[in-house]
Amino acid sequence: MSTAAAGPATPDVVCAFAVTRTPPDPAALAAARGHEEGGPLRVLSAGDLCLVVQDVPAALFDAEALTERLNRPDDLERCARAHHRGVEAAAGRGPVVPLPMATLYRGDLTAARAVAARQPVLNTLLDRLRDRTEWAVKVHAAEAPPEPATDTGAGAGTGSGAGGRAYLSRISARRRDRRGAHDRALAEAEAVDAELRRYAVAATRHRPQSERLTGRRAPQLLNVAYLVEDARRTAFAEVLGRLTADGRRPAVRVDASGPWIPYSFARWDEDPQAGPDQEVPA
Repeated sequence: MSTAAAGPATPDVVCAFAVTRTPPDPAALAAARGHEEGGPLRVLSAGDLCLVVQDVPAALFDAEALTERLNRPDDLERCARAHHRGVEAAAGRGPVVPLPMATLYRGDLTAARAVAARQPVLNTLLDRLRDRTEWAVKVHAAEAPPEPATDTGAGAGTGSGAGGRAYLSRISARRRDRRGAHDRALAEAEAVDAELRRYAVAATRHRPQSERLTGRRAPQLLNVAYLVEDARRTAFAEVLGRLTADGRRPAVRVDASGPWIPYSFARWDEDPQAGPDQEVPA
């Protein structure tokens, strides 16, 4: 989240969604909704670039109010959806650079100056993202069968005798099996990533999500975004279909979604020549 420098209070502040070279279709822009509390989406000129913005009430979008709202899950989701609608509206006629959610400025002049100051970087990003989309792939370990019930009969403890040795041997074998299964899953996950990178121009790894977020008992091993040329979209989708087919990679489960606007590759505060992750050789 970024905000403009402190200044005199005003009834509205400017919320910026995305930068593009070609203004979106006026009818499509008029039909799109940004934040429910704000006015209509509009286009602001910034040098040779266009910025899709919305006037929003300062009382609801100043730093203190916004921080409080974004700490509430329902409000956070509403803000994220509103931001995505604004970015989608900007993307109607060409590539866009999505800005971070809740990018706020005190007024049009401040917003235009901020974009114009970054024009070389933004132009490089727009060139990089032209005719390319993002695909999200998450690889989980296959869910293991339930653990057998722990022995509770005589001789099951760790005491002396054949029963205790047999119990410890079974525990050790289960641990080896779990380690082996995890190693196989990691190897298959890396193989999935290597295969998909052959069809992408860039890829970046995000932090794997916790089991609390995924709702799965099995751990998430990889959370990767791929930047794919539109011309290779069909080939990429076909590879995904093979990788997600049951039985092809028994140690993992592969989930994929796309195509999306390439949020993961549009960081205007990073070096756009290198991207968030190493470029994949053509």
